[in-house]
Amino acid sequence: MRIIETEQAARRLARAIASDLSLYNEEKILEGLQADNLYDALSDEIEEGRELFNTRVIPELQGNNFYDRAIIDLLIKSKGHIKCKLW
Repeated sequence: MRIIETEQAARRLARAIASDLSLYNEEKILEGLQADNLYDALSDEIEEGRELFNTRVIPELQGNNFYDRAIIDLLIKSKGHIKCKLW
């Protein structure tokens, strides 16, 4: 596996990992949003994804919050139609 050294590739990886989380954990995401405990409900999965991201990306890019932004975009914002306390 090659190490990612560009911001564009790091963003793509972060979004791919978040997309997989969304795809394979749809029920947990919906329950977590409705119960207002999404991060608790998916803490293991989110941290596993973060570890994968950090092992594939150079340290200089890890602090740019690409992974956290992808989690927000794909696990939270994309579920704006779900009734929850966030909105």
